[in-house]
Amino acid sequence: MPLQRIVVGLRPAPVHAGTGHSSLKIATCGWACLVLLASLLWQAKAAAAAHRPVVEVEEQVYACQPSNNGSGPLWCAGSTCLVRSGDTVFASGCETIPGAQPLNNVRWTLWKRGPGGWELQRADPTGRTREPSPLAVFSDGRLLLSANPTLAPPEKRAGPARPEILEFKAADPTGPFQTLRPEWNGTPAFTEHSYRSFAADGPGRELILFQNIGYTHSEWALLSADGRWSARGRLTWPWGAEYDKPQPIRVCYPTVMLRGRAVHFCGVSDIVEPYARWRQYKEKLTGQHWDYDFRRLFYTWSDDVSSGKFHDWVEIASRDKTCGWIMPCDLWLDPAGVVHLLWTERAIDTRLRKEFFPEARQSAALCYGRVSQGKLVSRRAIVEAVEGRSRETPEWGRFQITPDGRLFVVGYVDGHSDDGKPLAENRLWELGADGSLGPSCRLPMKFPLAKYFTATVRGGSAPSTTLDLLGTSSAGPATIRYARVRLW
Repeated sequence: MPLQRIVVGLRPAPVHAGTGHSSLKIATCGWACLVLLASLLWQAKAAAAAHRPVVEVEEQVYACQPSNNGSGPLWCAGSTCLVRSGDTVFASGCETIPGAQPLNNVRWTLWKRGPGGWELQRADPTGRTREPSPLAVFSDGRLLLSANPTLAPPEKRAGPARPEILEFKAADPTGPFQTLRPEWNGTPAFTEHSYRSFAADGPGRELILFQNIGYTHSEWALLSADGRWSARGRLTWPWGAEYDKPQPIRVCYPTVMLRGRAVHFCGVSDIVEPYARWRQYKEKLTGQHWDYDFRRLFYTWSDDVSSGKFHDWVEIASRDKTCGWIMPCDLWLDPAGVVHLLWTERAIDTRLRKEFFPEARQSAALCYGRVSQGKLVSRRAIVEAVEGRSRETPEWGRFQITPDGRLFVVGYVDGHSDDGKPLAENRLWELGADGSLGPSCRLPMKFPLAKYFTATVRGGSAPSTTLDLLGTSSAGPATIRYARVRLW
């Protein structure tokens, strides 16, 4: 029975003349129970309110102009362009340079949220690049930005590039800064297509940078707490022996976590369509001689990256049989050593269905998996749209970890609700230690974010009950917005 009904149903017994102390005791007991239950009701309501997410801030950070270079402000979604250092939040942005020609036609900007809103701290005065510049932060207040300025002259569309890490003080981001040059084995042929990943161990004050070289491997370099580039090496891609022409499977858009020299890496296949019959069919549809595959999710890890050794690749998920689509969203290594993975996937490329797999049904899901000692031990769809059934379509998701170790997923869902109404909203779910899924909670945001970064622990930010989001609104991609949500 609801607590409200219990309280309303209780009445103190009336005291009649001649009944003596027993009636008075009953009356007193009745009032005591009423007060106690009323107090419990108030506490229950207060607890419910305390655990209901509160949207505290929604605001614009900056407006962006299209670069038309194949990239964009959220192109490095596996890393983050948003970090929190204590009570201060920083964001890196992309500014399209007027008159500059693609591909290297943007520059990085650095923003800080002050009392009056977002304030531009500085922008690259000379460098040109193609991609956004992810951020990291150390617990000692150092703020780090990954840059990849081109070495090619302005008239050249593409060319060599030089990876750099810019180190600022979070307490004085407009003050002097250092430029750190990662140390590599040999002279890798870096270009403006870096596909780089930037991850930090905030408490350990170490960071790692991965940067791709063509279709063969990724170069990596580790900055240790003593300021040295103490380790470096190559991460070689998995081998696609089953393709028409066996080849390396370039892995891109990875989510990477560094903790105590252990590294966990999960990304998606990104190669030119490997099956000739599909490639030829797509060429008839598009007129293009290429079309990229994003269909296989791969994971690897190193117990100690300073050893230079990574374990064999593990395929976590695949939509290769029906030409589907997969995109990694996030990764979290819990204290027990279990790796939590988050990704989105679609079952098929509907353009090819009639010709190649007419019986297949389309679906779209936000998927969650748990990996222990290199094995996928559980997998589930957090939310899923299935052709002919649910039309609530998940598009993106990130993890949020709290100081007491609770794990949440914040997702974006659009499409249509069960009653046919248009839908565009951010939702929150809590995950149990055993992978169980709690009920969803809608975040009451005026401008839901369709794709976004968080102040993730993978970028060095501390676990928090404050959820920081930076991304594009479902209302349009031309504005980068920030939201702050208090979980309780």
